[in-house]
Amino acid sequence: MNTKKSRSLLCLILAALMLFLSACSQDEGESSQKEKNEEVLLPISVNGKEIRVGETTVQTLLDEGLDVSWVDENFNRITVDPDMELEANAYYTGGSIKMSDHMSFTISLATEDEPVPLGQAVIARLELHMAAEDDKSALEKISFDGVPVTEFTQEKAVEKYPDWTGNEVMWLHYGLEYSYTLTFDMATGNLNGFTVEREYDVDWNS
Repeated sequence: MNTKKSRSLLCLILAALMLFLSACSQDEGESSQKEKNEEVLLPISVNGKEIRVGETTVQTLLDEGLDVSWVDENFNRITVDPDMELEANAYYTGGSIKMSDHMSFTISLATEDEPVPLGQAVIARLELHMAAEDDKSALEKISFDGVPVTEFTQEKAVEKYPDWTGNEVMWLHYGLEYSYTLTFDMATGNLNGFTVEREYDVDWNS
């Protein structure tokens, strides 16, 4: 009788232990999946002010004194009107942030569930191409993820983002929400352009 009780008790203990281990394993799996699904947004800084793709609005850029303009239907570049209403769930291209006479960011905007004034639309895509003739003083005001673009090399990109993919002229990351493209001059290894983009489910015909 005592033997049967001992065996029954042992079975209960083992069953409880297996349930505990199973629950721990499930929690760890969910935690690991959550960490995998969470993406870190890498910010761009201009004049010491952050531009966070998917978060920063056009009005924020204007408030910081940045020269934001747009291309109209006649392909003329005009100053943006922050009060102009944009459609809901729409994507707009053709914007720019002028840094110097020879260098500008190109930007795209996105809206979500409600129509909003242009000033409240968020920056959905930010792209910069650099050239040898660019004003160095303007470049020195720009940084990618805390590193001045004048100091950003392909070697540094590989060091900072070992999980990304690419080669000596391009370093890429396509996440669930955000995508990044860094391009480099093959001869010098120096950064010569980058793109940061957030994925949106929008009307691409806008």
